[in-house]
Amino acid sequence: MKRFTSVALSIVMITITSTHLIAQDNVSGIAATNVIADPAQIGGESEGTVQVAQLIYATDKTSECFSDHFLTRAETDSAITTSRRLHTVKLESSEIYHFPLLIMTGEGKFTLTESERKNLRTFIEKGGFLLASAGCSSTEWDASFRREMSKAFAEIKMEPLTMEHLIFHTVYDIERLTAKNAAIKPLEGIHFGNRLGVLYSQDGLNDTSHTEGCCCCGGNEITNSEMVNVNVLVYSLLH
Repeated sequence: MKRFTSVALSIVMITITSTHLIAQDNVSGIAATNVIADPAQIGGESEGTVQVAQLIYATDKTSECFSDHFLTRAETDSAITTSRRLHTVKLESSEIYHFPLLIMTGEGKFTLTESERKNLRTFIEKGGFLLASAGCSSTEWDASFRREMSKAFAEIKMEPLTMEHLIFHTVYDIERLTAKNAAIKPLEGIHFGNRLGVLYSQDGLNDTSHTEGCCCCGGNEITNSEMVNVNVLVYSLLH
């Protein structure tokens, strides 16, 4: 397990000091990030506290059973300060631009509205990051998510990631993924140039060992997901 280099620490602290919010405007192309906003807009947290959101999507489908424990671990093993809890926001809302990282998970079929697709694409194009995971290895959710990504990002394919990808080597050097079941599928991503903007797992990244009333319900679950999620958080701040 590795910790930040001094250079990486400096970059992260600069990023966090400005709260890493995403500017929503009408400028074409990728807009500026790291926009300072009133902390009251993001739950009254003090300036410099990293905020992460879980989505309400497909009008009323919620991202349930995703543990926020990785936020506490990120504070322990890195130099960042987090809210230690996940905020809940609607995908169609402008509130998503207050966060560097959005979490989307669930089970069963779903269909995004056109406004949700457009808002998600704009969010990611402007520097935001989406972490998505099929709860309980739901094949219906997996099919729905793939369909929606192909609509939102028609010209960009979601492709498997190798374990050499930087996402696995920020706070922790993760050489392999471990799971409750032996068979595990590679994580996949959507890149915008050299920057990863979407990370997706067909198996659970939910870390249900740190949730109440949740389990993987016969599906597969990545057992070192907490480390993966910490890496994702820091990657979203650095890129």
